[in-house]
Amino acid sequence: MDNNSEQYYLSRALERIETLFNRGASDNWTTYDFEKLSEAIFDRTQVRLSVTTLKRIWGKLKYDSAPTLTTLNTLAQFAGFVDWRDFKQNEDRPAEAPETSTVTPRPQRKQKHLGITLAGALILIAGVYFLFSDRHKTQYDPSRFEFSTNKMIGEGVPNSVIFHYTAKVKPDSLFIVQTWDIRRKILVSADKHEHSTIYYYPGFFRTKLIADDQVMKRHDVWITSNGWLCLLEEEPIPIYFKKELCQKNGIVEVNDTLLAPYRHSAIAQRVRFFNQRDLGDLMNDNFTFETKVKNDFDDGTNACHYAQVLIQCKDDIIIIPLAARSCVGNLNFYFCGAGAESKFTDLSGFGCDLTQWTSLRVVTMNKMATIYVNNKRAYTLTFPNTPTGIVGVQYRFNGAAAVKETRFMAKGKVWEMD
Repeated sequence: MDNNSEQYYLSRALERIETLFNRGASDNWTTYDFEKLSEAIFDRTQVRLSVTTLKRIWGKLKYDSAPTLTTLNTLAQFAGFVDWRDFKQNEDRPAEAPETSTVTPRPQRKQKHLGITLAGALILIAGVYFLFSDRHKTQYDPSRFEFSTNKMIGEGVPNSVIFHYTAKVKPDSLFIVQTWDIRRKILVSADKHEHSTIYYYPGFFRTKLIADDQVMKRHDVWITSNGWLCLLEEEPIPIYFKKELCQKNGIVEVNDTLLAPYRHSAIAQRVRFFNQRDLGDLMNDNFTFETKVKNDFDDGTNACHYAQVLIQCKDDIIIIPLAARSCVGNLNFYFCGAGAESKFTDLSGFGCDLTQWTSLRVVTMNKMATIYVNNKRAYTLTFPNTPTGIVGVQYRFNGAAAVKETRFMAKGKVWEMD
């Protein structure tokens, strides 16, 4: 392969991303793996690359066109570079592991002949110690840094956020991390004081100011949805539906009429509902959640009626899958550090007829959670992660779908999501 070709650089970028993503060889990736990669890329870059786009790039789906520059820039940013041009110029730069990451270095093959004398080895060890010992690393005083944020609008998306920062000392590098993921960091100038970005999706983001590899300041950015938000997931900017068109008579719905302009596009199957707001002291270790969902879209490509209900937390996530009973063999479930795959676990309780209204109920007491589908127990677990606050819900459907009667309950309080 020509080392100057775009295909060469793309293959190098994909190799680096596979190493950072740490889910084994991409030859064995399933749709779930690509979904997780899509989420990881969004968390770091705030750009949503769809599962379909990622599958095309990795050669899982046939596609004759080359990736767009936006897609290439996003891949490069996820890999730790400013953009695609920066990656092509510096692609041999070592990959940076995140602050708290699941990335595991690949084992190095043993050399048959070390070719290093004892004296040489001692010199090498001393040199490595000198380079990497904390004694030779500048330790910065957090009080010498300032960090704050300012949202342009109180609620809703898109929402621009201005990051204000001051570095009274000049580190070698200064980064702003715009989400909880330390890998999603933007290089900023220590001589300047502002950086801005646009958040296109609601979320609770733990942002950081990092001098070299040291976290100096933290600041939470909470992008709420201003009630129910209905959209089609698209890159880089989603397609938003007006609230009065998708919320009527207590039902949140994206129907065939709203999808008609996009009927021949893949984005018509990426329907998303959000409702994120201040839920006070509601915690994920003791709560009850109720909702009813429906997904009657079926043009021949949606026979399984896959759907996901996500309960979003400040430091965690709950992902509950639903599907036609005939398709429960390909489900993935996640609850605050506890996960299960249908390949290894019986998740048949999440099978249902989503062409009819389907009720979902989650009851959690002291970190022990039981999920009910149509009033039948689907799964029970005890989650391991530290309890944290709940900030809202998200739904993911293929095609036309609807939601109603959504609420949280805890300690005698009821939060109606309306």
